Amino acid sequence: MRRAREDGGVSAPSIATAPRVRLLSLIAVLVLAADIVTKVIAVAQLEGREPVELLGGLVYLQLVRNPGAAFSLATGYTWLLTIVAIAVVVVIVRVARRLWSTGWAVALGLVLGGALGNLTDRMFRAPGPLQGHVVDMVSLFAPDGRAWPVFNVADSSIVGGGVLLVLLALLGRELDGTRTADRKNAKDAKDEEAA
Repeated sequence: MRRAREDGGVSAPSIATAPRVRLLSLIAVLVLAADIVTKVIAVAQLEGREPVELLGGLVYLQLVRNPGAAFSLATGYTWLLTIVAIAVVVVIVRVARRLWSTGWAVALGLVLGGALGNLTDRMFRAPGPLQGHVVDMVSLFAPDGRAWPVFNVADSSIVGGGVLLVLLALLGRELDGTRTADRKNAKDAKDEEAA
């Protein structure tokens, strides 16, 4: 399928879509790498230690192994969370073929990288495949997640990407780079021509 350019010409999707897919992939790889590195460091440095206070108690570093989802929900359903994460990865990879929007590429890259980061823990950490506990290490305002749930780079990335996706939707930005209002105007104009 070819897409009409603003100047009236037509461009091949593989040429125009490729930079957005590369951006999505780059962001996902960077998030995944940062997540893995910070988790390896957290396990090596924080295992068996009391929480480390930073910034006058604004941030605490503490190792927590989370069998559930964000906010420790669905604790007994680790295998289901793994399947959901796999489904999210598959959907994003499939959607990437239709990607024309830089904003969507950034948002989906953040979500994909975060999903892969936590999925890596679920697949390769104890107690075993599909049941691994996610390594969390950042607690805000108080240790032990008393004020805010303990999280990691992947969680932050998923939340940031999700917020950006909602913002793009509220602004009417579509996956293909158009705006909802532009689509409606184009359809109205086409309907008028047909009449």
